[in-house]
Amino acid sequence: MTSALDAALAQADQNLDGSIARLKTLIAIKSISTDPAFDSETRKAAEWLVAELNGLGFEAGLRDTPGHPMVVAHGGTETGTHALYYAHYDVQPVDPLKLWHTDPFDMTLLDAPDGPRLVGRGTSDDKGQLLTFVEACRAWKAANGELPIKLTIFFEGEEESGSKSLPAFLEANKAELGAADIALVCDTDMWDRDTPSIVTTLRGMVADEVTITCASHDLHSGMYGNAARNPIQVLAEIIASLRNPDGSVAIEGFYDDVAELPAEIKQQWDDLNYDEAGFLGAAGLTQAAGEAGRSVLEQTRARPTCEINGITGGYTGDGFKTVIPAQASAKISFRLVSDMQPDKIRAAFRAHVEARLPPDATVTFAPHGGSPAVSVPTDGELLRKAAVALKDEWGNEAALIGSGGSIPVAGDFKKTLGLDTLLIGFARDDDRIHSPNEKYDVRSYHKGIRSWLRIIAAFAE
Repeated sequence: MTSALDAALAQADQNLDGSIARLKTLIAIKSISTDPAFDSETRKAAEWLVAELNGLGFEAGLRDTPGHPMVVAHGGTETGTHALYYAHYDVQPVDPLKLWHTDPFDMTLLDAPDGPRLVGRGTSDDKGQLLTFVEACRAWKAANGELPIKLTIFFEGEEESGSKSLPAFLEANKAELGAADIALVCDTDMWDRDTPSIVTTLRGMVADEVTITCASHDLHSGMYGNAARNPIQVLAEIIASLRNPDGSVAIEGFYDDVAELPAEIKQQWDDLNYDEAGFLGAAGLTQAAGEAGRSVLEQTRARPTCEINGITGGYTGDGFKTVIPAQASAKISFRLVSDMQPDKIRAAFRAHVEARLPPDATVTFAPHGGSPAVSVPTDGELLRKAAVALKDEWGNEAALIGSGGSIPVAGDFKKTLGLDTLLIGFARDDDRIHSPNEKYDVRSYHKGIRSWLRIIAAFAE
């Protein structure tokens, strides 16, 4: 296996320019899944991927859904480890376009102090990451012929627009997709420039939009001021009640199902020498505002959150309007960990709000999704093999780390397919995903391809 791996790694190195050219072609397809104006482009991206996979000897096909199509392909050996590789080919909108320094759909190679980078929408999230695995398969097959493990490849086209078709698709195809031993997802970050990571925990999420109504219509503040209940005031007091002075969440029962980090994982995180001041300073901040006594790394990766994501009410246009609004709204989200249940947290939050309504105030809620947290056993054989393979490529031990974000597909894989997921990505935290001037380092792309080659070889042993 060593000679086969060496040959594949050499092939990946020699063909890097071709791999970059293929990424440029994929980036040029404007697969913005959330905007119907780009539906034909989104389908075009799926068709391009099907053609590429079939050209590599996979049995690939387009699977239609009520939304954007899925891409499913099968290949490799018929015995040994069977991996399901997932990524998404859709991208975020590019607005505001005026802030881009280059055409977002004409991928540009730019020099930077820490090495060349590929700039364009989707270079990091997730087309560049998606292709690291496809290009690894290309290099292995060019060097050695058949892949040494069994592979199912699954690409989604709605990740950036809520994955509305995904649950039903997984349920309808669980016999086919759930036959794998492990799922692999490439949609996460490195720990730092030289330290790879495997995400072993993902926070879940609950989101609710709260609307407080008082009067039947907007009121003149001169005529009704003092006497009329103001829904913005009611909403502000409710929002203020969500946190305790020590930064913890004040909702009753919120922490009932929250577990502490295992001692060995906490020690590993402590050994990473995380730069808390640098992390906060990059956002113009100086002090952590979450739970007292918890490190920034714990607060952002392993503890539940309550965040106010938006507030509206009254007149917000230019100038001034002396009005007491009839309604005020807020969008509030919770990141969940360990065994926290979305339905339980949503119910506790709503009870908290309703208990604080004064006379003449009513509330309505609009849910915006809910998914549980996901964790992967850190002592699994395939995780261990992947960690060793990553160390061989990057020279540093892979960090087994929690992610502050939510990747619902990992939860869907566990719930519907019964599969654990290894989340292995090569992005960096400065890649500006979802923002203008998104980029992916050439080093990330190149060593990402090489990393997957090493993981494929390790799974074949």
